[in-house]
Amino acid sequence: MHEVCDACEADELGYRIDGVLVSDFVFPAWFESFWPAGATQFDFQKKIDKPFDLLPGGYIGVFDVRAGTGWQQLTADAPVDTASAAAVVDALRRPAHYRYDMRPRIGSRRERRRTPRDRWLRSSVKVLAAVG
Repeated sequence: MHEVCDACEADELGYRIDGVLVSDFVFPAWFESFWPAGATQFDFQKKIDKPFDLLPGGYIGVFDVRAGTGWQQLTADAPVDTASAAAVVDALRRPAHYRYDMRPRIGSRRERRRTPRDRWLRSSVKVLAAVG
């Protein structure tokens, strides 16, 4: 799965189609770490110049299988050299400077994706008594 608008999703970075504001989006090259900076076009508006670069307001979800921490989020507010896997892992392990509005909404898909597998709970069916 590729999230093509997250890296550059701020409204200020969007553009209009028939008066409707739409988000900039990244091309497949953005997900390919072998490209040197400036070697190809990484997003539609040509504002990103290297793979995995995040524009202001942008973010990327990262799942580190080995750490077992579930989904984590890197933001442009706390820049990380995303071309280096070690830098990404270090960024995920250091304490984040979270703002409350950065937290996923309780029960949202994003919150559920961030829950490590060893903390999943099985759901159960509750039968309601018939009325009348």
